[in-house]
Amino acid sequence: MRRSRWLVLLACVVAILAFAMPASAQTAPGAPGIDSAWTSGAKDGLGTSTTTGSKVWYTLGGGILNEVYYPQADTPDVQDLQYMVSDGSTFTDEEKVATSHEVRLADSRSLTYQQVNTATNGRYRITKTYVTDPARATVLIRTRFQVLTGGPLNLYVLYNPSLGNSGMGDTGATSDGKLVASDGGVADALASSIGFSAMTNGYSGTASDGFQDLTAHHALTNTYDSADSAGNLVQTAQVPVGTDTTFTLALGFGGSRADAASTAGASLAQGWDAVAGSYQSGWHDYLGSVNPPPASVADPALTQQYLTAVMTIKAHEDKTYRGAFVASLSVPWGNAQNGDSCCVAGYHAVWARDLYQMATAEIAIGDSAAANRALDYLFTVQWRSDGSYPQNTRLDGTPVFGSLQMDEVSFPIILAWQLGRTDPASYGKIKASAEFISHHGPSTPEERWEEAGGYSPSTIAAEIAALVCAADLANADNDPGAADFYLRTADSWQSQVDNWVYTTSGSLAGHGYYERIDDNGNPNDGHQVGIANGGGSWDERDVVDAGFLELARLGVKAPGDQHITDSVAVVDQTIRVTTPEGDVWYRYNHDGYGETQAGAPFTGQGVGRLWPVLTGERGEYAVATGHQDAAQGYLVTMGGSANAGGLVPEQVWDRQGANGFTFGKATGSAAPLAWAQAQFVRLAVSITAGHDIETPSVVAHRYVGG
Repeated sequence: MRRSRWLVLLACVVAILAFAMPASAQTAPGAPGIDSAWTSGAKDGLGTSTTTGSKVWYTLGGGILNEVYYPQADTPDVQDLQYMVSDGSTFTDEEKVATSHEVRLADSRSLTYQQVNTATNGRYRITKTYVTDPARATVLIRTRFQVLTGGPLNLYVLYNPSLGNSGMGDTGATSDGKLVASDGGVADALASSIGFSAMTNGYSGTASDGFQDLTAHHALTNTYDSADSAGNLVQTAQVPVGTDTTFTLALGFGGSRADAASTAGASLAQGWDAVAGSYQSGWHDYLGSVNPPPASVADPALTQQYLTAVMTIKAHEDKTYRGAFVASLSVPWGNAQNGDSCCVAGYHAVWARDLYQMATAEIAIGDSAAANRALDYLFTVQWRSDGSYPQNTRLDGTPVFGSLQMDEVSFPIILAWQLGRTDPASYGKIKASAEFISHHGPSTPEERWEEAGGYSPSTIAAEIAALVCAADLANADNDPGAADFYLRTADSWQSQVDNWVYTTSGSLAGHGYYERIDDNGNPNDGHQVGIANGGGSWDERDVVDAGFLELARLGVKAPGDQHITDSVAVVDQTIRVTTPEGDVWYRYNHDGYGETQAGAPFTGQGVGRLWPVLTGERGEYAVATGHQDAAQGYLVTMGGSANAGGLVPEQVWDRQGANGFTFGKATGSAAPLAWAQAQFVRLAVSITAGHDIETPSVVAHRYVGG
């Protein structure tokens, strides 16, 4: 009788515990989960160590950590990582939605970004500081969680990996107090310096998703030890916190889960102070190794903008393929881009044109070693045996978009001349490219905006400058016959450029002006040009951009040439907008590459917005014409277009605030655009120098004189 009563009591206890405790299952259900995506291209912070051994990059946006790149700068592995806050019974907040965000550099001379997120209901504050371990592939997040009123509160980490460029191929598990995940040859591990009190793995948008569980129940009521089927993995962990708790998260990467876990653990064992100190010292040493900021940025805000730009450019160089600087550590409008087709949508690829812009900025700051690495990369990875270069590539040289742009064949030659590369091996590459230009130009399959072919003022300027530079290098390598051929071709094209692209019958002014592009070199025939991205079809005489300024910047024409000054007036009245930060220009009129009319992300059709890099180009033109005050104003405008983290974007909003955007500030395209950061640096140095430092003197002496 007593034994029977004991068994009944035991059964009741088991039943009560089963009801009270979270359910646990070995494997999470719901695979593969909903479709994955990336995040907005508008980053307001990024970082990596200056060391080559730590092959990891972090990016920030909207108050949280988003794309993390490993082991190369063209391989995103994370959608996002943020916190969730709950009282356990009445509410659960998602950090990026329920807080106001501040972002700043915690150290003015390193890419140590800090995010301060304060709950809109006033109940808590989360302060996060980011570095990467210079000795390992680990992102460290120093976190302070403060309950401001109404505690106690519970804190959870919500992590969505997208390993190996894919959002749908991840599996994950709980292992030795860490959350680990893998996809092919890439793995990661998430650990905390104070441990986790609960952990779970699941699939996004399903019942096993920790976000769904917390939102519905304000606690983790279902925990799963593993998610073994490939899918859109979501991992969630509770961090044991009080009313004011400081701890460190480590997100480590490796070729296996064990390697990643070891990496994260080693970084935590070294401690935040040691790792952060080493990280910051590396950046301090780098800034100490280059030229000090020029006088044009004496204002403290501009000084900080300049230093941030210098560091940001360096951060875009890969650590395996040295000299390969990606265009941006971002996916433009990534929140509307499928996470399994990142490589087409993202800017984490190498364009020879963007690489040239960054390399010339490196020369400007006194880091010619970096510029030489860039040229070496172009010669060894992107250069083709016929002398051409692809439109863009992954870091290993695999083409992405697949077209060809003649300015990108030209810029490596100009860079080689600027670096004085006269060695026979370099000249062999230069000669093949000069021959390619001579026999395939001046028309181009695509101009610099990558959307139309024909005769482009900006492309022709680059081709002419490249041929003159190639001739100078040919003479240095005792190849006078080639030098003579390149000069004769360059002179012929320089004498004809206006016949090809300067219309005298366009409707935009009562005088002539340069077109954006002409299909056949007859600028008065009124042919139609198709505008990509839903921009329609227009008379080519009525579509203009400021690309003709390359004729002056590269020394092909005098800055005061009447055709240039007349064209400046046309673009100002057609594609200039005065923002609260100053004058900024569209790429060209009728552009379709930007958010939709209603402000939705660009997914193929939209409305082109304003590009701060064009303000920088106008600033260089002002320097060339002796208008230093105007050039300084354009530098200030570029700086004003940057976000709170000091990153100059690809595009800024073009009208009074609407659709969640701020007039003159970043859209969802890409921030930073490394080209824009480089343009800011080069303009600052040119203003102080009193001349455009990038203009090849050998070209200007031939066509402008002096």
